[in-house]
Amino acid sequence: MMKSDLFEGGVKLPLMEEFYTLQGEGHNMGSAAYFIRIGGCDVGCRWCDSKPSWDAKNFPPTDAIEIADRAALFPAKTVVVTGGEPSLYPLDYFTKLLKDRGIKTMVETSGAHTLSGDWDWICLSPKKYSPPKLSVFQKANELKVVIQNESDLLWAEKNAKLVNDNCLLYLQPEWSVSQKILGWLTEYAMNHPKWRISLQSHKYMNIP
Repeated sequence: MMKSDLFEGGVKLPLMEEFYTLQGEGHNMGSAAYFIRIGGCDVGCRWCDSKPSWDAKNFPPTDAIEIADRAALFPAKTVVVTGGEPSLYPLDYFTKLLKDRGIKTMVETSGAHTLSGDWDWICLSPKKYSPPKLSVFQKANELKVVIQNESDLLWAEKNAKLVNDNCLLYLQPEWSVSQKILGWLTEYAMNHPKWRISLQSHKYMNIP
C-alpha cells in the first residue's frame, strides 16, 4: 500500500509526537510554537536526533482534524511541522485546516521530495545524500545547514547559491561536535557575513 493510500491523501498523518515549546533553532529561535512531528524518513542522517521517527509504520494514521484542533488550543497559534521528513506526505489538506483555525504554518524539511502545503515559513535543511528539489530551494525562507566538519562549508555554499535572494542563511553546528567546531565556525561566519550561526538552544534550556 502506498503512503498516499494509507494516509488517505493527507486526511490522516503518521503522528509521532506533538508538543508545545519554544523553537530552538534558526530564525525563529525563542518563539513559542506547537510542534508536530510526522513519522517516516528516507534520508537517514547518521547524526539525526530523532531516529525513532524514521519508520512510519510505528505511528498509526491520525486524523488531521484532531491534530489541528489540539494545536488551536495553544496561545502561540503557530505550528511547526517536522519529522521525519514532512515532504513524504501530501500536506495541502492539513495546512488548510491549520489556516482555517488562524494558525501560522511553518515546516522544516530536507527538501528531498516535492513539498506540498500552504506555508508561512519554510526552513530548508539540506542533506548531502538526498539533495533538495529545486522547487524547495526557490520557496525556502530559511536555509539551515548542519555542519560537522570544514568540508561541510563547501556544501553550505553550494546550497546557498540555489535559494532565492530573500532566504536567510544559517550554519548550525551538529550537537555532538558543537563545542569542538564553534571556534572556526564562528570565524567563518564573521568572514562571510551573509551567514548567521544557529545553535540548538532548546538543548541548552533542556526543553523539547
